[in-house]
Amino acid sequence: MTVILILAGSLLLTGTLLWLHHRYGPQPQQGDDSSADGTSGSMADGSQNVDSGDSECCGMHITCERDSLLASVSATIEYYDDEELDRYAGRRDDEYSDDEIEEFRDVLITMRPDDIAGWARSLQLRGITLPSPIRDELLMIVAEARNAK
Repeated sequence: MTVILILAGSLLLTGTLLWLHHRYGPQPQQGDDSSADGTSGSMADGSQNVDSGDSECCGMHITCERDSLLASVSATIEYYDDEELDRYAGRRDDEYSDDEIEEFRDVLITMRPDDIAGWARSLQLRGITLPSPIRDELLMIVAEARNAK
């Protein structure tokens, strides 16, 4: 019984010390690639730490790409020979049929990689929600294009 109490006490003490160190310990300096939890700034899944406080998107993280692609960056609507997609304005991403998803895919695969981010912004400004499979493909294409640069 004494051994169990000693182990429980040492675990409690160690946990408390680790929590205190994490809570009040040294903070990473600006420009340091490691966060307070010890993970690297560019995580294995490609996501970005949302609490990083960076005001600019470097384009190298999935979260950042999703925010920058789908945010209303500019108020000008630019058409990419896709006026026929305006009839889908106001629909949710799960309301598309397979044929309609293929219509979005056809437009996506015929575009130059440099135009895809602008196309996504244009669709959002026009009130058109991309079908989920197309949105995932779009993010993958943009990530590949940015990695190639």
